[in-house]
Amino acid sequence: MNHVWFALMTIAFLVVVGFFIYVLLELRKSARALTEFLKSTEDSLKPTLEELQHTLRSLRKVTDDVNEVTEDIKLVSGSARDIGQNLKKISELLNEVSSETIIKVSGLRVGIRTALEVLLKNLFLKKGGS
Repeated sequence: MNHVWFALMTIAFLVVVGFFIYVLLELRKSARALTEFLKSTEDSLKPTLEELQHTLRSLRKVTDDVNEVTEDIKLVSGSARDIGQNLKKISELLNEVSSETIIKVSGLRVGIRTALEVLLKNLFLKKGGS
């Protein structure tokens, strides 16, 4: 009976050793495949990462240009607003000047008419009375 157990234990030990050897060989194959996969992935990612860095630089340049244009637009719109305010002030001044001029011209016209009436009355009154 001891021999049977010993034979069974030996067979079991050999099966376990064979299984471990098989597992180690498969792990070795898997490690090689994983290493090759990582190398190929790294080789394919290098150009992609370089292109991504180039794209990010270009994007940064575009955003900087957009910021500059935005600042220029702000300056132009501020200048346009200032011009509009200045034109409004000039228009108000012209309205005041034209109103004052109309008043003065009206007063001058009334004064001239009155002076002419007085002059004509005095001329006709002196001529007719002499």
